Amino acid sequence: MKKIVVMGSTGSIGTQTLDIVRAYPDRLCVVALAAGSNVSKMEEQIREFAPRYAVMWSQKAAAELKERVKDLDVKVLCGMDGLMQIAVLPESEIVVTAMVGMIGIRPTIAAIEAGKDIALANKETLVTAGHIIMPLVEKMGVSLLPVDSEHSAIFQSLNGEPRNRVKRILLTASGGPFRGRTTLQMRDVTVADALKHPNWTMGQKITIDSATMVNKGLEVMEAGWLFGVSPQEITVVVHPESIVHSMVEYVDGAVIAQMGVPDMKLPIQYALFYPDRLPMNGQKLDLFEVSKLTFEQPNMETFRGLKLAYDAFQTGGSMPTVYNAANERAVAMFLQNKIKFLDIYDIIEAAMGEHKTIQNPDVSQILETEKWCYELIESRW
Repeated sequence: MKKIVVMGSTGSIGTQTLDIVRAYPDRLCVVALAAGSNVSKMEEQIREFAPRYAVMWSQKAAAELKERVKDLDVKVLCGMDGLMQIAVLPESEIVVTAMVGMIGIRPTIAAIEAGKDIALANKETLVTAGHIIMPLVEKMGVSLLPVDSEHSAIFQSLNGEPRNRVKRILLTASGGPFRGRTTLQMRDVTVADALKHPNWTMGQKITIDSATMVNKGLEVMEAGWLFGVSPQEITVVVHPESIVHSMVEYVDGAVIAQMGVPDMKLPIQYALFYPDRLPMNGQKLDLFEVSKLTFEQPNMETFRGLKLAYDAFQTGGSMPTVYNAANERAVAMFLQNKIKFLDIYDIIEAAMGEHKTIQNPDVSQILETEKWCYELIESRW
């Protein structure tokens, strides 16, 4: 019985993780859950999965939850202190980090230092602190198992192969709802337009990031840290069918790919049971039904967020934090109809242009850089 902690349990990845727990109650046991503000959903999860601990981000949400579950044997915690406490529980073996944003950095570091394996769905952790996380993973001898479909595909395609035989990573992207459009055609797109992803069902933030292709930029940086490759060794390939989840090209010209239907449960389950593969219900890939697969080069002039990501990755230091933080704030403003879609790119570019890069920032400097970026944006928009 593997005992797990799920951070971000009420979001898309978190709820699908619990679907897998539900399917394998004899193999997985939830010892702690954490969420932002969805008290009702958290109560449902506590009553079904009976964790010993539950964390809500705000004191208000935690107080409401505590009242709702006072009939149960569960300890309700709140905020960063609560996340840090469940990250290091002696009884847990693996921590699923599925929260959104940079709040994942400190709990992830704490969990690694406590010897926990990490099922990583919080890409901001590696984007902003990969230079801290990856050496720590090696030092502690824990497993860092990617949950993103693309990074899981790369991880699977690398299985059994020496890393020095890799020529490049081919990171696939669906292209989002605006694939093929010009900058002019995207000038007046609405929030509703941007939330209509053609293949994947995800949370609002990541769906907007897919529409801008900023998400793919973040994944380029995440892949660089996970697999020890440079920006020049990562090529983004637009693949609208989302059947090939990513590929690895080797020095002899062989390309190994991982394929499957667009279903996040597959990479989540692979991370939870690695190195085992267990049966999973649901739709299976039918190549005859798919019929054909297409691949295109990304348009980095129209989808400027992708080029800016390569620039941030190449610069390194604190610049990826600025890229990530500026995008987070810009997306929030877009979802509130305060800015237009294309303004997201302008805000990221402006913040990067104003920033003086800190090389090898520690966690405090990373969080200070995030704060600086937020304040800059608030003063201008």
